Order: sequence, then structure tokens, then C-alpha cells
Amino acid sequence: MLKSISARLPEELAHRLDDVARETDRPRSYIIQKALEYYLEEMADIQVALDRLYDKSDPAVSGKELRKALGI
Repeated sequence: MLKSISARLPEELAHRLDDVARETDRPRSYIIQKALEYYLEEMADIQVALDRLYDKSDPAVSGKELRKALGI
């Protein structure tokens, strides 16, 4: 099910969106959806990495241990 939302964009960003939509022959909504999916996925990965970085109970692995585990 699709849900309609609205957003205000700076004029330059809206022009860039229009350019990409025209060049790829895709609707603006498709470009926005794909960009948002990518952004949210990347932000989730970044948050997991930050959580692990600041988790004192999560032990660090040395380069030597990593290579051994990977069989390198």
C-alpha cells in the first residue's frame, strides 16, 4: 500500500531531482523513494557501527586475530 506524503525542498535540490528524473525517465516519486531507502539503510548501518564502537562490553579484534579468523 502506498502512502502519500509531502515535503518542501530547496529550489536547487528540486531542480536536481527533476534533472535526474528526466535523465532516467523515472517519476520523481521513484527517485525520492530509492534515495530514502538507500539513506535509511545506510543510517541503520552507521547506527549499528556506532553502537558497537561505544559498547565497552564488545571486545576489539586485532588485525592479527582478524586475519587468522579469515584464514589470511
